Amino acid sequence: MGGAPITVVSRRGLAALKRPRNEAYLVRDLVTIAPVTTRVRRIPTEAPLGPDEGLPKRCVANLDAITTIPKRALTARVVALSLEKVAAIDRALRFALALPQ
Repeated sequence: MGGAPITVVSRRGLAALKRPRNEAYLVRDLVTIAPVTTRVRRIPTEAPLGPDEGLPKRCVANLDAITTIPKRALTARVVALSLEKVAAIDRALRFALALPQ
């Protein structure tokens, strides 16, 4: 998955994670995102987030629910995540997709 930055962005009042893929997103109209939710289930497909990352309350990125949406639906950048959080998201995504850790 690598060390590319992940940004938390706003989508109509909901937060989502977006990882830029070099030049691909310059020409694509769609982006793949992971929703961010306050429903914490403590399962391996979640990556914890919260006030330390600039979000208003404790939440998780749900890598079980990745989806593709139009780029125009992302309205505002909230925060860029630390490398530690990027690694946690990569682990959760690998688990969700049954990829080798």
